[in-house]
Amino acid sequence: MSRQEQTTRTSPSRRAVLRVGIAAAGAGLPAGCSGGAHGPARRDGAPGPAPTRSARDPDGGPAASPRATGAERPSGGLTLTATPGTIDLGAGRTVRTWTYDEELPGREVRVTAGDTLRLTLNNHLPDPTTVHWHGIAVRNDMDGVPNVTQPPIRAGGSFTYRFRVPHPGTYWFHPHLGLQLDRGLYAPLIVDDPDEPLSYDREWVIVLDDWIDGVDGLSPDDVFARIRKGRPAPGHGVRQDHRDENGAGEGSSRPSPPRGGVDAGYGPARDGGPQPRGRGSSASPHDGRAPGTGRRMGSELLGGHTGDIDYPHYLVNGRISADPSQFRARPGERIRLRIINAAAETPFRVALGGHRLTITHSDGFPVQHQTVDSLLLGMAERYDALVTVKGGVFPFTALAEGKRGAGMAVLRAGRAASPKPSARPAELYRDVLVSARRLRPHESVALERRRPDRQLKITLTGGTERFDWGIDHGSYSPDRIHRVERGERVRLVVVNATDMWHPVHLHGHTYGLAGIGSLGARKDTSVVLPHRKLVCDLDADNPGRWMLHCHNVYHSESGMMTTLGYR
Repeated sequence: MSRQEQTTRTSPSRRAVLRVGIAAAGAGLPAGCSGGAHGPARRDGAPGPAPTRSARDPDGGPAASPRATGAERPSGGLTLTATPGTIDLGAGRTVRTWTYDEELPGREVRVTAGDTLRLTLNNHLPDPTTVHWHGIAVRNDMDGVPNVTQPPIRAGGSFTYRFRVPHPGTYWFHPHLGLQLDRGLYAPLIVDDPDEPLSYDREWVIVLDDWIDGVDGLSPDDVFARIRKGRPAPGHGVRQDHRDENGAGEGSSRPSPPRGGVDAGYGPARDGGPQPRGRGSSASPHDGRAPGTGRRMGSELLGGHTGDIDYPHYLVNGRISADPSQFRARPGERIRLRIINAAAETPFRVALGGHRLTITHSDGFPVQHQTVDSLLLGMAERYDALVTVKGGVFPFTALAEGKRGAGMAVLRAGRAASPKPSARPAELYRDVLVSARRLRPHESVALERRRPDRQLKITLTGGTERFDWGIDHGSYSPDRIHRVERGERVRLVVVNATDMWHPVHLHGHTYGLAGIGSLGARKDTSVVLPHRKLVCDLDADNPGRWMLHCHNVYHSESGMMTTLGYR
């Protein structure tokens, strides 16, 4: 990309925004809006009416402390209703679940950086709930952690979230109570940059999810109960070490395709091809298969065991691969992809058939551009990428890493049959960005390197056999707080002493990944491989009590979370 291309601001009238699903993530911990100038497209990608929520706070002033009330409606801002509903996943498959305004994913919210978001959540669920604004440096009382930053919003009650949004980027919101993350309560939160430096024609928001709620009458709580009792849950894989599904050697970021070829399934005249038959291949479509096959699950890219639930469905923008969402563009247009992994328990390896991805942002913050074939996203991670569209019809495939099955959406830039649900673009098995450690921050957001004032060491402990996930050999306790002082530069060392990978999320802050000579990409969620550690620096500039936890909702619910606090 030329310097001129990087600094030319895109005219909002030239962008067509497609809202694509975002899935829940939350696990018994915490988490408004204005001025979005972009109208989303219909499911087929054509420009359509604007379902995007945006509202400028009437006074634009500092937020007042909100109160949990009855059915009070705000004098301004947005209203969101958490409610049970029936959702169509595509191909006639419907499930009962919990949603925001009976949509999956919930309707996208847009706000401009520096504006005040004001949103009232009305709770029509049978249980209490909250909203956590994932990745946003909110005021502590807006973070949505039940009994830590706010009382839970009772059934039939409401709560108004109001805070200034400091940084542009790709974010999302979801409950932070129990296993509600693994239902349909989630939505994208896009914060526009008023001085957007990127030049692009369209924007495609892509939300990934794993789905079991309502399938065969199951709920996430049913699954969790069976796992904790040591019984295989529906969809529960047998835990065994084995080679990565693509036969890649340990530590490789360039796995080779499974034996038997790859079904590209895209292009002007293609509608399929040979199916992968290699050992551990994820070629078999998972949608519609009854969960609970006892298949072992693992990935060399993630150091072995990948997860405990082999989900019956993997969704992209709320749709199964048999009936995917579609995005329309013209050959030669530049699209900004905003990719969000909203899954509860599944990492995804993603690729767009026939295209390479130029990474521009990680967890909302800009990085020095790097081009790859595919990305691996842990739960709650987000990446932005630019692609220049080729002519044809192409699958955007989200492979459930180390599990069976994949989600898919379709990029349509020509006349051709749609790819089959089993399409596996060759790009999935080429240059895979496994970790943001490969990325360098853009100079505008790089943290100044300085000597830390304090070091905090936190150890992830527990295992799959007892499902006793915790921190420092103990389960979560709200009374245990890792204390720092305001204004300090804190070095955070998270040691993974377990045999499984964990996506670790810190509330209320971003940090710079530790590097040689300089601090790396800005993040709020990072993959920590088994028996490895995350080393990062953060500035204690947002007082309050902030959760640090594994974003595998089943791990955090079993106790893998703790609190960092300062006044």
